[in-house]
Amino acid sequence: MSRSFFGKLARIWRHRWIDRTDVHRALPPDLLERITGRVTASERRHSGEIRICVEAGLPNSYLWRDATPRERAVAMFGKLRVWDTEHNNGVLIYLLLVEHAIEVVADRGIARRVDDREWAAMTQRMSQAFRDGRFEDGLTLALSEVSALLVEHFPLAPDEPDSNELPNAPVVI
Repeated sequence: MSRSFFGKLARIWRHRWIDRTDVHRALPPDLLERITGRVTASERRHSGEIRICVEAGLPNSYLWRDATPRERAVAMFGKLRVWDTEHNNGVLIYLLLVEHAIEVVADRGIARRVDDREWAAMTQRMSQAFRDGRFEDGLTLALSEVSALLVEHFPLAPDEPDSNELPNAPVVI
């Protein structure tokens, strides 16, 4: 995605204009707590790991090289160690508020079993809820859909405990 110099400056300005305060306006602390509880409840039913990362704007280094939200999501997937699960079944839901971008990054264990169209459709439904200002509904819907996929493909046996390999709280950057 090649932009003109002025287009790049405008993008940088938009990304610097928004900050964590804007994230907390869209996703207040009590909502983040409820989402943490939903992730915890979900992970009691499957061996997968779900991480949520919400970022106000991209770092300057990403902006100067015209990186996409997908590139940042993949980087955060690694940084948050979502790839580092026993069954390679971690899923990252990444939100970039300034660009209204949503990315779902799935590790190879679950990605092998779920078609890309299914992830794209999930992202579309979440996007619609966010456009309508229903952030909690969008995140809850995405969580329940990711959970259903993980329960289908990586269910916990009745006597198997959840190993909880990663933190359940959303990461706000």
